Formats: sequence, structure tokens, C-alpha cells
Amino acid sequence: SMPAWSVPPDHQPRAALRGNRSVGSATLQLCATMSCMSRNTAKSSLLLAGLAGFFIVLGRTFAGPSGMIIGLVMGLLMVGFSYWFSDKLAIRSAHAELVTEEQFPQYFQIVRELSERAEIPMPRLYVAPNPQPNAFATGRGPKNAAICINQGIMDALTWEELAGVLAHELAHVKNRDILTGSIAAAIGTAISFIANMAMFFGGGGDDEDRPNPIAAIAMMMLAPMAAGIIQMAVSRSREYEADRSAARLMGDGEPLARALEKISFGVERRPVRVNPNQASAYIANPLGGMRMPGASKLFTTHPPMEERIARLRGGDWRN
Repeated sequence: SMPAWSVPPDHQPRAALRGNRSVGSATLQLCATMSCMSRNTAKSSLLLAGLAGFFIVLGRTFAGPSGMIIGLVMGLLMVGFSYWFSDKLAIRSAHAELVTEEQFPQYFQIVRELSERAEIPMPRLYVAPNPQPNAFATGRGPKNAAICINQGIMDALTWEELAGVLAHELAHVKNRDILTGSIAAAIGTAISFIANMAMFFGGGGDDEDRPNPIAAIAMMMLAPMAAGIIQMAVSRSREYEADRSAARLMGDGEPLARALEKISFGVERRPVRVNPNQASAYIANPLGGMRMPGASKLFTTHPPMEERIARLRGGDWRN
């Protein structure tokens, strides 16, 4: 039987991509400057430092001065986990499977050509059994990156449109902001977990060490909001930059613009429950179709889709 990714030769995106090679190769270098990579490295470092600091404050809040040491140890452990295992957490959360070129030849063909043009190593490729048209990239950097697409995106997009999506995800890899997003997701998971468990923790051994109950209640209420704010701040600007970089890589913003239109429609039609802390990793907010006003607004990690499409079609990416 024909594999799921088999399409007629005239639908292959390779020809369309090859025609704009010179434009994409030249302009991609502009967005992949050392300043861009240094900025994202600095963001990652600040997030890791903030995570350690948060656990110290958390320990002080719930266990008094003596809890600061416990908080420091927990913070250091979480920092290490966030750096080394955030990509595995994202892949596991999506229930994705590593795929081979024999299974998905067109998927590999597109990513290989785009990776060569971007001058980055070929990432590991995954497919998630999710009917919603969506995709994300994760990993610590270009040398150990991974891209995951949902099964639903293969049914919704043409190959040229999917190439635009994959160029967007490779732009995240090239710009070195996938680590920042992965760390933000891990921080959100940690903060939300601690907030949910806060009610089970009591005070210290004496009145001096006993935590302030008002502070404890405030922490329980504000922690989930802090998680959402962290991810929102990280994600909004980087999505615009990844869109611009993808259009430059393709030499055309229209394929990604059409893809975003279809993805936006698909997300609304096929809402799925995913870990809200992983929502910022996707090209479109997977919670966008959920009828949960509080949660959806709290974890609104992406800029308006209409604005992203307008920028792509308006030619802002050429500047």
C-alpha cells in the first residue's frame, strides 16, 4: 500500500523551494546573526536563574527561613532537569513517536532540504497521533533538536504549505529559541505543580519559622498566573521572528500564510486537551478551540493569527 505521505510528483514542494534558493540562503543569514542567538541564550540563562530563585522564595514562604535551603536544592535540581530533559518532556507530553524516512519520505525530504539551506544539522523527526493540525520544535540547540508534527497537519495542508510550517519550526532551531521555550514550559509545569500541592504543606517547627498563611494563599493564587506570563512573554515575539525567518528561508511568505489560515481553522474545529504548559511550543495555540475562558486567556502564548498572516502577506519579512 502507498505510505501516508505519498503524493503525486507535481505536488512535491521541492521544485517550489529550489526556485527561491538564492533568496532564502542569503536572507536567512540575516536573521541567524550572533546577536539573535546571544539574546536567546541570555533569555534561557535568565529563566534558569529565575527558576532557582523562585524555589528559594517558595521554600521561604512555606517552610520559613530553613526552607530556603530546601528550595535552593529543589531549584538546582529543576534547573538541571529543565536544561537536559525539557525536550523529552515535550515529546512525551505529545505522545509522539520517532519516525523513519521509509515511513515518511516526503517529510524527511522537505526537512533535509530546508536544513541544508539553513546550514543546520538535520533534526530528529516525530509524528504525534493527534488529529489537530499543529507542529512544534524542541531541544537544547541545533545539534540535538527535534521537530514533531501532528497527524492532522498532514491531512490539512499541501506539501508546499507544510514546507512553510517546517521552515517555521527550523527557524526556531536556527534562532536558538527552542531551548528558551522548552525551559519556559518546564518552569510552567513546575510552578503549576507546586501551586496545586501547596495546600498539603504546613509550617515550620516554631513561630519564627512558621510561614505566613496569607503569603501561602497568595502564592497558590499567583503561581499559575506567573507560569502563564512567563510563557506568554517568551512566545509572542519569537513567533513573529520565526514567521519572518521561515518566509526568508522559503523565499515566499504565502505558503506559511495559507498554512496558518488552515491551521487556525483546524484548531478551532478540533480542540484537543494538551498540557497548557506545553502550548507555547506549538506553531498555533492548541488550546485555542477550548471553551475555557479563564484557562485559554491565562495561557494565550501566541500573537493573533490574523496579524501573523497579514505580516507574511504584507512583505514585512523582506525587511
